Amino acid sequence: MTMDALRLRHELHDEEARLLSELRALRRSQRTLGPRVVAPLTLGQRIADQVAATMGSWRFIIIQSALLVVWVALNITAYVHHWDPYPFILLNLALSFQAAYAAPFIMMSQNRQQDVDRGEAANDYRINVKAELEIELLHEKIDQLRENEVLALTRAVQSLTDLIEKSSSAPPPAQKNRRRYPQT
Repeated sequence: MTMDALRLRHELHDEEARLLSELRALRRSQRTLGPRVVAPLTLGQRIADQVAATMGSWRFIIIQSALLVVWVALNITAYVHHWDPYPFILLNLALSFQAAYAAPFIMMSQNRQQDVDRGEAANDYRINVKAELEIELLHEKIDQLRENEVLALTRAVQSLTDLIEKSSSAPPPAQKNRRRYPQT
């Protein structure tokens, strides 16, 4: 590696270590605080959530559809006086008013939920960064252990090689030929 690459790698490790210590400190402070306290909703937020929950339910859709069918049927069949003859201008006005009035409530509820989701996403990101840095540190520790093991094995092989060379270069011990031949 070049000197610039080594310096850059060292700077990155320092930055990662600083970030990891900040994330650990943040996590410790959150852990000591206990569960996160959620700010109470204002009256407007509660109303917006309730309107959005009601208008987004199957119950509301079924009831509104039934009312629309009854409205159209009563005005077509002339069972009662035609208070809103075809093309149902009064019904159109009522539905437009409902949509215009409900849309801001639904948007307020969605915006509030979006803020909550954005905060949770930022927290998830910090947790993911911390986990990634922790895993990287574990990899570095494992790599260091492996390097130490390889170094120890290399030294052991070298010492065994030296012993083998030393034993092969030394003259063999003199063997006494003590064979006894039978005398004849």
